[in-house]
Amino acid sequence: MGSITLDFQPADSLDVEELDALVIGSGFGGVYQLKKLRDEGYNVKLVESGTGYGGIWHWSRYPGARVDSHAPHYQFSDPKLWQNWHWKQRFPDHNELRAYFEFVADKWDLRKDTYFNTHITAAKWDEAEYKWIITASNGKVFKATYFLPHCGLAASRVFPNWKGLGSYKGTMFHSSYWPHEQPDLKGKKIAVVGTGSTGVQLSDAVSKEAGELVVFQRTPALALHMRQEDYAEGKESFTKAEVEKCFQTRASGHFGFNFNFLGKGAFEGDEAERQATYERLWKEGDFKYWLGSFDDTLFSMESNHEAYKFWREKTRARIQDPRIQELLAPEKQPYPFGCKRVPLETSYYDMFNKPNVDLVDVNHTPIVEVTEKGIRTTEKEFEFDIIILATGFDAVTGSLTSIDIRGIGDVSLKDKFQQHGPATYCGIATAGFPNMFFINGPQSPNAFCNGPTCAELQGDWIADTMNRLRDAGISSIVAEEESEKEWTDHVEAVAYSSLLPKAKSWYMGDGIPGKPRRSQMYLGGVPGYYSKLRSCASEGYKGFHFQGLKAC
Repeated sequence: MGSITLDFQPADSLDVEELDALVIGSGFGGVYQLKKLRDEGYNVKLVESGTGYGGIWHWSRYPGARVDSHAPHYQFSDPKLWQNWHWKQRFPDHNELRAYFEFVADKWDLRKDTYFNTHITAAKWDEAEYKWIITASNGKVFKATYFLPHCGLAASRVFPNWKGLGSYKGTMFHSSYWPHEQPDLKGKKIAVVGTGSTGVQLSDAVSKEAGELVVFQRTPALALHMRQEDYAEGKESFTKAEVEKCFQTRASGHFGFNFNFLGKGAFEGDEAERQATYERLWKEGDFKYWLGSFDDTLFSMESNHEAYKFWREKTRARIQDPRIQELLAPEKQPYPFGCKRVPLETSYYDMFNKPNVDLVDVNHTPIVEVTEKGIRTTEKEFEFDIIILATGFDAVTGSLTSIDIRGIGDVSLKDKFQQHGPATYCGIATAGFPNMFFINGPQSPNAFCNGPTCAELQGDWIADTMNRLRDAGISSIVAEEESEKEWTDHVEAVAYSSLLPKAKSWYMGDGIPGKPRRSQMYLGGVPGYYSKLRSCASEGYKGFHFQGLKAC
């Protein structure tokens, strides 16, 4: 098997930068991996298509954009960072999160090993040299022993395939391509298309400025009320000792937080006890009503319906118009609660009480086309100054398959995933693609894990694996097909033991035409997942095989 060449010019005419590892992405996963590998003595670089650190937070600058993991969970555990950083809010917004990443970059001295404005388009495994040849759209070429595409869950945007999309004469943009210079929204006629987490946050904020706002909804978001807190300078609601304890315990939480399910089912107590529990969790104003509730909420439809009923009554009480009530919080449960991404909101439901805010149900009156002036449904034409597309992403796999990644035998990763859906071993590697690992990739806890928690757990495991191979003088490691199949079957079995597949959601790969339906994440919990990684390593990396023993 000979070495590969690059299509656009002979390989020997290129200025190739040789590395031990190339990391893609400057979110939590990529930033942590760069720091960790550099500390271990590797020659490593990080590339980022944007102009700054933050991953999704570099791009998500829309009004209302903020994280819904509450402080202090959403940060790195390095004491040099958290001892000297003070959050301004319990749920930090996009500006504060970018400031945090700049702070991290300074403390960890990341800029000297980062290339911004560098979009990776292709990566090919050279079977003769046991190296990855990686190319960028700006002409940069890298040769690396390890290829680490830590691209995140939401890096491949989805645009609607509407008739007349290019005919619109007003302003239109995707929520994650929000202009760095904030557009003037005051008094404008604005459409927001989509009611996922982004659509909920964005609509709420835009309603405060727009002259008219119309939200186009396909499926209602079952959002929870956010209990936001503003912190005085240097005065958070938790002590530094509590922060340290949070880092010590969050990896033992099922979802990477320092809280867990309650340890009992919804019907183990009486009705009064159940309602009191829901009320207590509701008042927390964070994810606990979703991810810290009764053990069977995501597994038993009877228990799930109890959670939905409580949510429905709380939500309908905030909405005045009976038509809007039924669209946003239907009497009949539309899908299992918590089996589509649950957003947090501050006044999303209340905004529909304003005379300048309306809701269009595209199931009842579908969008027919985009016109020069706005959007035409089967009912009427709406004229807008601005159309905002909160239409989401090809989540989890899209950030990987948008790169032309080719492994052993020139097999395409995109083609592999397109056949039956994602197939990985331990959600961190895939058969046929040696020396390639990913953080928060498909079939890992990803969307069901607090981002920094899994970034550190997986990043440490990847670095330890690389160290083992370096010490043993081994050139490559690749997942075995049989172990990949066993892991994929396990991920699917866990998913189908839950209510997750009963909802149409990006959690299952839905919403992308032609994308196979398969669980995109591992629902078995962070502790069980990390135990699997540890046992794999302690058993001599069972499930992987090695090639290329180097001469001593």
